Amino acid sequence: MSNKKNTVSMSRALVRRETISGYLFLLPSLLFFVGFVIIPMILCIYTGFFDSTMGKDKQDVFIGLSNYAEMFRDPVFRRALLNTFIIVIVSVPTVCAFSLWVASAIYKMKSPALSFFRCVFYLPVVTGSVAVTVVWKWMYNNYYGVFNYIGTKTGILENNINWLGDQRFALWCIILILFTTSVGQPIVLYVSALGNVDPSLVEAAEVDGGTHLQVFWKIKWPQIMPTTLYILVITTINSFQCFALIQLLTSGGPNHSTDTVMYYIYYMAFKLYRYGYANAMGVVLAIFIAVLSALQFKVMKSND
Repeated sequence: MSNKKNTVSMSRALVRRETISGYLFLLPSLLFFVGFVIIPMILCIYTGFFDSTMGKDKQDVFIGLSNYAEMFRDPVFRRALLNTFIIVIVSVPTVCAFSLWVASAIYKMKSPALSFFRCVFYLPVVTGSVAVTVVWKWMYNNYYGVFNYIGTKTGILENNINWLGDQRFALWCIILILFTTSVGQPIVLYVSALGNVDPSLVEAAEVDGGTHLQVFWKIKWPQIMPTTLYILVITTINSFQCFALIQLLTSGGPNHSTDTVMYYIYYMAFKLYRYGYANAMGVVLAIFIAVLSALQFKVMKSND
């Protein structure tokens, strides 16, 4: 009996030591997470109730929900919110569909060809955003850009177009760049997911006379559903947080036609020093992202 008690106590002590060791290994990451994520989030929510300039011009003044009320009366914010939703609604489905189509076409290729295509599509992801933006800015140039050159030489365009300076085209130009820089990771993920589909199920469905579409929809699609959900969520978050392209290419212009919520937050906080108002917009943006991500989880799980 005593031996059994000693064994139990030794097991508990071992579990305790392993637990303490695990938390000690996690401690640096936990400190970083708390210091640079949790505390800033709390301060962001708190400051959103103040007319705060962080001591730039005056002391912070508690104003309750006035920042939130002003936000939805602000025509620039409403335009930025609309632009953000347009970017999300257009880019998320197209990125997912295109990535799945490309992955379906290349995942059975031999290793050298597969590695080549993965590298080609993933290259814009690992390339610096400034370098990518400089290339696209040259392509969109209204005097010597590639698009105007090809368009005028082929007769598609009568005259050069100021792509980034025209309200009709500026936002769609941003969406095109966002699309090209967003498909790399989903393609790699889909290639891996399709490669892990149980081949015996696919062969059985083909033997039973299933078409390629039926095999994909009934066999492959359910097995890559977790990957699809992950891609939907990260693509949605990235689209909501579109900022660098706007900052480097248009600065929200022309006439706020490319403003996004993220850029407007930056403009209010670091140009006008209205940190309270900017933080309130950040809270609203976080709520939109959380709600939309939860809806995606719910819809995808119901189809599982």
